[in-house]
Amino acid sequence: MFVSKHLKQNNIAEYLIYMWQVEDLIRANGCDIENIKCRVIDCYPSLSKEQSDELSQWYEDLIEMMRREEVMQKGHLQINKNVITWLTDLHLQLLASSKFPYYSAAYYKALPFIVELRAKGANKEEPELETCFEALYGILLLKLQKKEVGEETKKAQEAITTLLSMLSTYYIQDKKGELEL
Repeated sequence: MFVSKHLKQNNIAEYLIYMWQVEDLIRANGCDIENIKCRVIDCYPSLSKEQSDELSQWYEDLIEMMRREEVMQKGHLQINKNVITWLTDLHLQLLASSKFPYYSAAYYKALPFIVELRAKGANKEEPELETCFEALYGILLLKLQKKEVGEETKKAQEAITTLLSMLSTYYIQDKKGELEL
């Protein structure tokens, strides 16, 4: 939770990927708060009792949301879907504006990879940005499993990461009221 607050304020793209990891962590622990306390929260001995209780409550709240939204097996919480929606809205505004040529260039550099991913089976109904996040999350999972990432995948990762990094920066500026579209 402490990480999520920091990321949400400073890097919305990393925040979303982190929250997807949290969803999977909850699922891997059977959506059971006692398992999460034993396997996750108790692994942080430097937490005060208050911090531990706050983190436990955060996980409990997420578990309850996952139950209510019926995403205990797969899918994403509405709070995470909202981030994609906000980012997609901003993404489209940036592309429509002539004030952000570097963002447009980053998008067009990533676009062939996005098209390829969608052709390989990504949900064509989902926003392009969700395809980008799914690609980066998939690469993260491969790395965690110590599996090799091919050169083409690395090129796609670089282009998509650049695009999402720029979008995250603009998102923070927009939230602060500093972005003029």
